Amino acid sequence: MPNRKALVRRPSPRLAEGIVTHIERSPTVDADRALRQWEAYGAALRAHGWKTVEVPPADGCPDGVFVEDTMVVFRDAALIARPGALPRRPETAAAEATVAGLGMSVTKVRAPGTLEGGDVLKTGDTFYVGTGGRTNEEGVRQLCAAFEPLGARVVAVPVAKVLHLKSAVTALPDGTVVGYPPLVDTPEAFPCFLPVPEEPGSHVVLLGDGKLLMAASAPRSAELFAGLGYTPVLVDIGEFEKLEGCVTCLSVRVRGLDT
Repeated sequence: MPNRKALVRRPSPRLAEGIVTHIERSPTVDADRALRQWEAYGAALRAHGWKTVEVPPADGCPDGVFVEDTMVVFRDAALIARPGALPRRPETAAAEATVAGLGMSVTKVRAPGTLEGGDVLKTGDTFYVGTGGRTNEEGVRQLCAAFEPLGARVVAVPVAKVLHLKSAVTALPDGTVVGYPPLVDTPEAFPCFLPVPEEPGSHVVLLGDGKLLMAASAPRSAELFAGLGYTPVLVDIGEFEKLEGCVTCLSVRVRGLDT
């Protein structure tokens, strides 16, 4: 079985204070329920062949559980993000130390660049990078400098309707990009785009062997993917959805390391 790791970070007790930008703030975020959902999310990863690696908690950072935003990984290299949201910048130090401890080479986005991992959709060697929100043009330039020498192709796409690019689109194992049309700024940017019937159906994590980790709040999208021959693995992440979170942003998936 491939050596697959998923970096995760325990939710802060202050989760309810997390930043929201494109939705109304919910007054009912339940930190205890969120912790149970996070634990079940990790259990689902482990049940499908992923070893979870915990980044040290960041209890003072309400959004710290959304660990994907702290970095972008490609092959054995990690580019540590510089969040566009100033309160999120303290989240990156422990994440950097964790991937360095896994033996990955590490570089960092420097000022004036900003980049958050949720803005980067990888499919094969192509990186689609959302710009216009938390990630700026200089952040994209530094991502190009880090990964194009390793064989990556970088395509910038505008993001205006959602928090991050991966709030709008992710990709199936065959490279088909999936998204909920009202929230996708430029579906024509993707060679193959498949509309889904629910906003949470836009978010899939590729577990391997045709299995897709996705939110339980997207049953019609799960049915659509099953009809295409995939196996949806559903998890309840309702407390994180209240904060613009989705299944992708709760982990950083690292494949093929021998550590």
